[in-house]
Amino acid sequence: MIDLHSHILPNVDDGAQTIEDSVKMAHQARQEGITTIYATPHHLNGRYENERENVIERVATLNAEFEQRNIDLTVLPGQEIRINGDIESILEERTAMPLGDETKYILVELPSSQVPRYTKDKLFEIQRMGYQPVIVHPERNSAFVKHPNILYEFVKRGTLTQLTASSVAGKFGKKIQSFCFQLIEANLVHFIASDAHNTTTRGFYMEEAYEVISKRYGDFVVELFKENAEAVVQDELVIGDPPMEVKKKKLLGIF
Repeated sequence: MIDLHSHILPNVDDGAQTIEDSVKMAHQARQEGITTIYATPHHLNGRYENERENVIERVATLNAEFEQRNIDLTVLPGQEIRINGDIESILEERTAMPLGDETKYILVELPSSQVPRYTKDKLFEIQRMGYQPVIVHPERNSAFVKHPNILYEFVKRGTLTQLTASSVAGKFGKKIQSFCFQLIEANLVHFIASDAHNTTTRGFYMEEAYEVISKRYGDFVVELFKENAEAVVQDELVIGDPPMEVKKKKLLGIF
């Protein structure tokens, strides 16, 4: 299993704080069946600064540590990049990078309470540069929850999305879980990833999320998400049915 989004690098952001934290996360990842994991610390979000070269260097160090401890987990470099007005520049200047540093896939984070006015234009510019934007955890963005067809418009124009496994598993509550289901049913989801920060409050939950999806939609959908994650590693196209507008319905009191 491949995990596209984690905060397993130690002492760089709000994820693992020590190498021992990273080791604990690695053991938990292996228990979940994860064999390859992308370390995707926050790039620049007002609190943290993790530029490309620093991330690549730290990933190499972490891989060496895991090898020394006989932990069979491959770590690949990446970043969680906050949408901003200069996103083209930081990609051109190579301070920001796509997953694996060589694929076209970029994890794009939006503020949790809004969709900035320039988002559509910036997603277009990212694609114009040859990259593939992937909006992370849209289910936790309150603007998408209130107006889900904003997300539909982005996906219709080529943007992909990634749900957090713990959201699908219900760890953030029934409202967010129900919204995850709405997005899946509207073909607005392409990946499931952990966004794991630790082994306690923000763990992996990948197995549990896939079990929920399997029971609700069948093993085919689980395999689709897994194959899409594998496609990212190979820098190939992901699979997905045409997106649909989210039907306006009462969502546990949200609408």
